Amino acid sequence: MIKVRVLVVDDSVLARALIRAMIEMNKGLTVCGEAENGRQAVAQALALQPDIITMDLQMPEMDGLQAIEEIMAVRPTPILVLSDAADAQNAMAAVARGALEATNKSATHDNPGFTERLKMLAGIPVIRHIRSKHPLIAPRFAMPAPPPLPADREAGMRGGRIFAIAASTGGPQALAQLLSGLPADFPAPVLIAQHISDGFAAGMAAWLNSLCPLTVAIAQEGERLVAGRIYLADCRMHLTITPNQQIHLQPRAERDIYRPSCDVMLTAVAEVFGPRAVGIILTGMGHDGAQGMAAIRRAGGFTLGQDEATSVVYGMNREAVMAGDVQSVLPLNAIANEMAWLARTPALEPIRWTPR
Repeated sequence: MIKVRVLVVDDSVLARALIRAMIEMNKGLTVCGEAENGRQAVAQALALQPDIITMDLQMPEMDGLQAIEEIMAVRPTPILVLSDAADAQNAMAAVARGALEATNKSATHDNPGFTERLKMLAGIPVIRHIRSKHPLIAPRFAMPAPPPLPADREAGMRGGRIFAIAASTGGPQALAQLLSGLPADFPAPVLIAQHISDGFAAGMAAWLNSLCPLTVAIAQEGERLVAGRIYLADCRMHLTITPNQQIHLQPRAERDIYRPSCDVMLTAVAEVFGPRAVGIILTGMGHDGAQGMAAIRRAGGFTLGQDEATSVVYGMNREAVMAGDVQSVLPLNAIANEMAWLARTPALEPIRWTPR
């Protein structure tokens, strides 16, 4: 049996030993090398050509962010960032540089799901990233409370559209590009369910908020939806909507595979908003979101999907497309413009799709 070869990068001898022990418990994985700083990681990536790298961020000589940028420029390799939740914003900056995902380092211990994740991520093709002269460093600040929006924005969206976006692997990069392309006067609320490790949602919201002309914040229980605000689901709860258009956070169960659930959010939006709902499914592994997209289609809403060519993983979106529940398949760089057009099209007016 051919094993997936893993390069383990961490400045802590103990952390490397624990990660190695977890990896070697899985018969499909093997540790091909270790590195204690970013400079060594770059050299080992070139010399050993691993199938996947686990990367710490806080290291001497060259930190994980610099190492990721260098590796993705010279020898693109799937990278899983292992970080603390307290450093979630830098973890998102690592994803922006080309890492596939970030997970809480403490969650790797005695967790067989960690090694299965490594095997799945190792099979994802990654692309070369040009080194940036001005790399995005995640700001170290607490997420501020969203500023109040004018009352007419809440009133104005009562008959308007609502957008619900589902994403998983590759989603943070896709969301960064999509949301930064929306206009500052976008006249509708946007809900997002992005699969992410516990503790990282707030850092992701702060990171996206720094890139987007609209306010991005973690969805709060009882919030009323207002136009021009983006609500990100916390992975500890499923995001739903009440009949009076308020956010309701549904506790997740231990058996829930997808956290937060894209299907739960999309289905709730379909039930409350019907033809006013626009479902968008982006890159991601698995099939979460396909049922929710079908619910929006049945309710008379409109559905968009990211195409295969621009997806890191053509999985979730492929399931929805193959089921016939995606009315328009677009490259990532075209979705923001499509959202802006739909947001200004009366929801009760039949939409006739013509390429623009």
